[in-house]
Amino acid sequence: MMKFAALASLVAAVSAFAPAQNAERSTAVFSSVDPLDPSIGVTAPLGLYDPLGWLDPSKDPASKFATFHAGFERRRAVERKHGRIAMVAVVGMLFHNADIEFPGYLSKELGIRFSDVPNGINGLFSLPIAGLTQIVFAIGFVELAIWPASNYSGDYGTGYGRPFVPNVLEGEELKYKLDMEINQGRAAMLGIFGAMVGEVVTGQTLAEQVASGNMIGYGPP
Repeated sequence: MMKFAALASLVAAVSAFAPAQNAERSTAVFSSVDPLDPSIGVTAPLGLYDPLGWLDPSKDPASKFATFHAGFERRRAVERKHGRIAMVAVVGMLFHNADIEFPGYLSKELGIRFSDVPNGINGLFSLPIAGLTQIVFAIGFVELAIWPASNYSGDYGTGYGRPFVPNVLEGEELKYKLDMEINQGRAAMLGIFGAMVGEVVTGQTLAEQVASGNMIGYGPP
């Protein structure tokens, strides 16, 4: 079930494209590194990846209705959010492919246990409508009330998961963490998309592909 909650949470990324009037900024985390700095995520071996040249305001189509900072800030916020969701999705996929599920019932009324939900994309369509509705409403509540999409900074005041020590990073340590988050998010987006495409092409989940040696169609059936 963990995988499917993660996959369903990809719906949250849709709201990242909704127009927002005010881009809030937090200074709690970004006290010494500007989240608009285009150098964030620029690491070897790719370096600066800007194939469309949008860092040049004259080539950016958004420059017709927004300033460079507004356009770049929004794209960076969307990239960051998609990356975070994709990282959760990859972890959920790996857990579920390993047959690690919550104990008990997903729906006691319908007699559906968490372990009854099949692995892979098909599992999403085996969930009761009420369950899918709860997931969508929970995502909407988080997007609107808890971690609003209008906050482009990416800092939601949750810290860095380091208990009993200050959770504010500065300087090179903060830059390193921001670089790592962006790049790992990019890898996760490619990873979860590749896993979904592979499952559609082969008809097998990632675990089944690995077990049979049939990775995206290259191997025994």
